[in-house]
Amino acid sequence: MPTTSTREAVRDLLDTYGRTYADEAGIHLRNTPKPLYQLLVLSCLLSARIRSETAVSASRALSHAGLRDARHMADATWQQRVDALGEGGYRRYDERTATQLGVGAELLLEKYGGDLRRLRETAGGDIATLRSLLREVPGLGPVGVDIFLREVQGVWPEVAPYLDAKALQGAHRRGLPDEPKALARLTGDTDPALFAAAMVRAALERKKAGLSRKEQG
Repeated sequence: MPTTSTREAVRDLLDTYGRTYADEAGIHLRNTPKPLYQLLVLSCLLSARIRSETAVSASRALSHAGLRDARHMADATWQQRVDALGEGGYRRYDERTATQLGVGAELLLEKYGGDLRRLRETAGGDIATLRSLLREVPGLGPVGVDIFLREVQGVWPEVAPYLDAKALQGAHRRGLPDEPKALARLTGDTDPALFAAAMVRAALERKKAGLSRKEQG
């Protein structure tokens, strides 16, 4: 049973860092094709060695350009995708990412009619299979798959609790258990995606602080 100090640590964690990346990107996540696709794109963008704020900004820019589903992404020209990414500040990887987004959209249309719920059905509730199918999407490596599954677990319950190494690192640094089942018992009615995102943000915030101290030294 969680102690008072543990409950306080969880409450403090959620108060400080409790926001999903999907929410930050303006994605109202539901189990429907458009928001699921937008989350997939966001996960691809967050996979690169680039600031999360830039990836979120690029996700918003793609949305504002009308590229909210696989069909519109595939139908857009390469230059339109590059321009939208550039508008969001995603310039370092814009050309390669524009190509990957186009190829990935075509793949999703061909295999799943552009609907990630069909990919979910194909996995049949097996997380290893789900990870493998997601890895087929260009630009979505292991990190991107972890991001997608962390964020989607609130609407795909079979995925929860999904706590990858980065989330567990954040838990440890906040004095919480760093074992998935023990952490899952602390969530209560909290959206598991929100809880996971808070732990990841805590881990990244500590990392940023460490880098700043090194730069000052």
